[in-house]
Amino acid sequence: MAKRFNEESPISDVLKQFISQNKLEAGMDIVNVRDAWKNLMGNGVNNYTIEIQLKGSTLYVALSSAVLREELSYGKDKIIKMINEELRKDLVKSLVLR
Repeated sequence: MAKRFNEESPISDVLKQFISQNKLEAGMDIVNVRDAWKNLMGNGVNNYTIEIQLKGSTLYVALSSAVLREELSYGKDKIIKMINEELRKDLVKSLVLR
């Protein structure tokens, strides 16, 4: 039977420890980047977003509208900065719009 400790810890600390011990940071980063994209871009862009992938430090976003893709390409640096601020870490270095 497992030992019980009398130390009380906030659930957020326990979850952070569990994620780090089981090496789940990469998977959590992928989920967090998708959520950040959806929150920051709003319904107008999300309706045309087909796929969001994070590979290394590059974020790949597939869009169904060529006009929207061209428009967003002008603000790539701003989008990267907004996503990194939302995640509170410097995770995305480049953005590729497909």
